[in-house]
Amino acid sequence: MAELLDAQGYGPDRILIDPGVVRGLGYYTGPVFEAELTFEILDEKGRKRQFGSVAGGGRYDDLVKRFTGQSVPATGVSIGVDRLLAALRAKGRSMGGGIGPVIVTVMDRDRMAEYMAMVGDLRRAGIRAEMYLGNPKNFGNQLKYADKRQSPVAVIQGGDEAVKGTVILKDLVLGAQIAQNATLEEWKDRPAQIEVPRADLVASVRRMLDQ
Repeated sequence: MAELLDAQGYGPDRILIDPGVVRGLGYYTGPVFEAELTFEILDEKGRKRQFGSVAGGGRYDDLVKRFTGQSVPATGVSIGVDRLLAALRAKGRSMGGGIGPVIVTVMDRDRMAEYMAMVGDLRRAGIRAEMYLGNPKNFGNQLKYADKRQSPVAVIQGGDEAVKGTVILKDLVLGAQIAQNATLEEWKDRPAQIEVPRADLVASVRRMLDQ
């Protein structure tokens, strides 16, 4: 857990690993977690306090077995939607639409930390990004997910790219346009897929988004 968090650049100012944290329900079999918002609000008596928890969950390997008799490893989280909406209202933020996040695809489960590091680099640069969390075996499903999320760019790094120290950026917006009505000249002038050095990930994604 610490290795994956470090790869994303999350220090103790964002995430604390505390073995003393417990949750009230008795079916957890591993780590539990709480997500808290730390900005201050005024309570009904006008006193300052932190906004507090908006999500919580943990590992519960034996819960499914109680109902089906089948051992299934499981981890889950419950998100307080009302709490999140209240937090947005308290911060004066709306829930407006817009383009979706950049999707970092997963080609090799052994390099999850590196994929998470890519997401972290993009987020620190102010670019919305997330890693694909479904079954990575069918790459087409990953692109379908990106399309469903209205993602403008997909980041791809297979074994060959990892050896070369590069990533492939797929312009999903242009790809859709090409599939519909773009001319060959337009495609040649602005390819829908490019390969760039891993070190240039953030700058290259930003250029693609600006286009």
